[in-house]
Amino acid sequence: MLTRLPYTLLWIFALPFVVLRLLWRGRRQPGYLKHLGERFGRYRMRAPVRVIWVHAVSVGETRAAEPLVKALLKRWPEHTVLLTHMTPTGRETSKALFNGDSRVLRCYLPYDLGCFAGAFLRHFRPQFGVIMETELWPNLLAACRRRGVPVMLANARLSERSARRYARLPALTALTMGALSAIGAQTAADAARLSALGARRVMVTGNIKFDIAPPEDTEACASLFRGRIGPRKVLLAASTRDGEEALLLDAFARLAPPEVMLALVPRHPQRFDEVARLVAARGLTLQRRSDDQRVAAQTRVWLGDSMGEMFSYYASADVALIGGSWLPFGGQNLIEACAVGTPVVVGPHTFNFAAVAEQAVAAGAALRVETVDAGVGAALELLEDSRRHGDMAEAGRRFAEADRGATTRTLELLEGIALRAPAAR
Repeated sequence: MLTRLPYTLLWIFALPFVVLRLLWRGRRQPGYLKHLGERFGRYRMRAPVRVIWVHAVSVGETRAAEPLVKALLKRWPEHTVLLTHMTPTGRETSKALFNGDSRVLRCYLPYDLGCFAGAFLRHFRPQFGVIMETELWPNLLAACRRRGVPVMLANARLSERSARRYARLPALTALTMGALSAIGAQTAADAARLSALGARRVMVTGNIKFDIAPPEDTEACASLFRGRIGPRKVLLAASTRDGEEALLLDAFARLAPPEVMLALVPRHPQRFDEVARLVAARGLTLQRRSDDQRVAAQTRVWLGDSMGEMFSYYASADVALIGGSWLPFGGQNLIEACAVGTPVVVGPHTFNFAAVAEQAVAAGAALRVETVDAGVGAALELLEDSRRHGDMAEAGRRFAEADRGATTRTLELLEGIALRAPAAR
């Protein structure tokens, strides 16, 4: 408790500012202003009797959790899975993935103060919990340990940069890692960094994102997209971040011929209108996915302003430029593009997905370049080289298929901690 005291006091001091930031973000994204009580441990929904808790902070973690949630529902058919999030986009993603499934509930995880964590655990009484990737809350995990609720960190990844930050607070980090009952790491390097910080019972289970299957309507939706676009070649800028769109649009305007179209899909939906203004400022003709109209021949940029259709965007594109990798954001998941046979081009900043990016490049499924201009140029060259394009597409499919099975390994590790979980109360 003494080890966590400075952290707790910092949270108490920061809480008013956190709330103000939440209200400020709500001006641009109204979803932040909904379900406010849940962020303080107040829940209106009635808690089921048997609850498995899975925390997926935002969109990426929620998509990664999909195969595991489905496996949990199959393995424990009498239980309900409670998905907790920290962002409205994560919450909306879980609705899209599990629409209509009454055994999947969702809410916000409260801020990390002991009173809020205790209220969350008293209300839902989970038998055990799973935290996706690296979202660690010291007070919440301490509360779980006191109440005998085992928690596993699944699909865990920890970059060298993040490991150095955690190492600056060795006592708090070791205490937090020690509160976890098990950790399933994506790679041996992730496992080594976690163990060095004090984690126990760490196993390499692989990356669950390899187990994500395209939705059943992917082919039909991609066919719809291609029908609206017509015969033109399509470059896809996928999951782009603030600052990257301007660079990509400038490079595209300079380098791409009129017969090539750019499909631009920002990572965060609250930025759709902002990105549309960036396109207009460059004099490029724009249409939106949400218009549900045939794309005119003179349209240069098609704005992907929809949620839950990323697989279809990848499947309808000829080459994908992966967002988050052109400025130092750490990159985004490129497995989805590889799984549908779309060649990938990434920039220099992939530290959040280092192993996957390196493996994809080594497998011949992806190209790494150092600048946006070089990325757009490489993508345009692939459009002209059908043989190389076909080789990369096939390499991507093989790459995505070869590393599946992480969900099964994670479930096996989770079954061990579930045996120690308290019975439903």
